[in-house]
Amino acid sequence: MAGQVHYSVEGTTATVTLDNPGRRNAVSAAIFEQLETALATISRSPEVRVVILSGEGKDFSVGADLGAPSEARTLRGDSVAGDTTRLRQAGAMLLQFHEMPQVTIASIDGACAGAGLSLAAAADFRIASDRAVFSTAFLNAGLSGDLGGIWLITNMLGAARARELFLTPGKLTAADAHRLGLVHSTAPAESLHDEARALARRIARSAPLALRAMKQNLLRAPVTPLGDYLLAEADRMVQCFHSDDAREAATAFLEKREPVFAGR
Repeated sequence: MAGQVHYSVEGTTATVTLDNPGRRNAVSAAIFEQLETALATISRSPEVRVVILSGEGKDFSVGADLGAPSEARTLRGDSVAGDTTRLRQAGAMLLQFHEMPQVTIASIDGACAGAGLSLAAAADFRIASDRAVFSTAFLNAGLSGDLGGIWLITNMLGAARARELFLTPGKLTAADAHRLGLVHSTAPAESLHDEARALARRIARSAPLALRAMKQNLLRAPVTPLGDYLLAEADRMVQCFHSDDAREAATAFLEKREPVFAGR
């Protein structure tokens, strides 16, 4: 893919890379559009089970590219209507990433701030290098936050911790982020992407239909009344139970071997 977002597929894992290292992978309207296109293509691929999102070079993303020409930015100041439309489109891309059927991993090196932090927070897993630095950043720029970062981190860490992070913005080390639960694990910078790929391989060994159904359960559990959730959960469970993969899992267990899943 041409431009500032690249992706590749290796087996059952897709890797999506923000490729604007000269600007520390600062995000722009073009990057959001290219991300939307890449994610839409990957979402439709039945072979892909895990998606890794990373940044080219030494940073994940410093957030919005405030130094870019106005025509390249999401918020341009040309009109309230224009800025609202573009920011809502960026939000739709974020939602697409958060709810895509594949399991997602953010592989975070260096700076992860503002809209970059929102992108990372939208992933199912976050692995940070030991040199990663996190910041909500918005309030320091006189802004209230975008791309769902407050919603995501409130659901992830709770209201009290989210208020602390957003209302008193500062820098968090990888160790700080791990202690708070913002990232799931840390790794030396030189082995970060190997760790992310190892996690992807571990997840991808699971039955594809069950993996996608379980992600739907995890997405809906925090935001769905229990009665409604139980109905949808039962539907997904029965569909998995009647799949070839579930029968293969049972057979492999009895035969004491690794299952071979076909995704049906």
